[in-house]
Amino acid sequence: MKFEINVLGCGSAKPSPVHNPSCTVVNFRDNLFMIDCGEGAQKELQRQRLKIPRLNHIFLTHLHGDHVFGLPGLLGTMALSGLEGDITIHTFEDGKRILSSIFDYFNRGLPIDVKFNVIRPEEAVVFENASLRVRTVPLRHKIPAVGYIFEEKQGQRHIDRAMCDFHEVPVWAFNKIKAGEDFIKPDGTVIPNAMMTKDPTPTRSYAHISDTSYMPELASKIEGVDLLFHETTYLSQDSDKAKERGHSTAAEAAKVALEANAGLLLTGHYSSRYKDDNLFLEEAREVFPNVILGKEGLRLSL
Repeated sequence: MKFEINVLGCGSAKPSPVHNPSCTVVNFRDNLFMIDCGEGAQKELQRQRLKIPRLNHIFLTHLHGDHVFGLPGLLGTMALSGLEGDITIHTFEDGKRILSSIFDYFNRGLPIDVKFNVIRPEEAVVFENASLRVRTVPLRHKIPAVGYIFEEKQGQRHIDRAMCDFHEVPVWAFNKIKAGEDFIKPDGTVIPNAMMTKDPTPTRSYAHISDTSYMPELASKIEGVDLLFHETTYLSQDSDKAKERGHSTAAEAAKVALEANAGLLLTGHYSSRYKDDNLFLEEAREVFPNVILGKEGLRLSL
């Protein structure tokens, strides 16, 4: 089952000729979930051939412009494309108020029903369906901010067809067996579930931690995540600026990955003061070896 992370923008607030502002798209089983929507997000969606009609949820980490200024243009393009239906924006109460005003002016008559799910800077489940859960963790930035953790739900057990055939288990009973039930044969013999099934496919998870100072307590909240995006706005040589402005260094992001036992660390949200992105990779790998350099167009499959 598809679980992909698509990087659309990994720059920070100051415009850069190299990077787009913040935007990431999670493709979970061909349903698209956008995290932040900086300027140029809609162009990058098209460039990466991500299908806009499959986008129904946008999760905003906070209300700084480089994370939200792409929204009016994206919604306008969706309207011009004749798309209908609804889209849910997950944001704070201030986000609902500000964005509603902007949409009322620039996106008047939009055929798409824009809904808001008002969130708070707290630990909470903000989206859930049969196969996916999205929860928030509060971050430490200059304004209220949250990170998002996308967690695949545990699937059913797999049928061991050879064992089921051996015990003459009828096909009509397979769904109940996959759900965990034993099977009782006509003569009363009980066939234990563990004898007829194999373990379910391991679940996968992705944590998106943007715009935050280093938080040592964060590791326990994302323990064992398969892929961690953690902002790496600064290098350690500028750690004073990182702390002052509510951001992290590459080394601090790597420390979180190490303490959380993450499978892989993805870098991003680079300050435009640095001309070589590889410096972020090198600094992070001194602390945590499993690091990949974030860049526009990168697609990672979990």
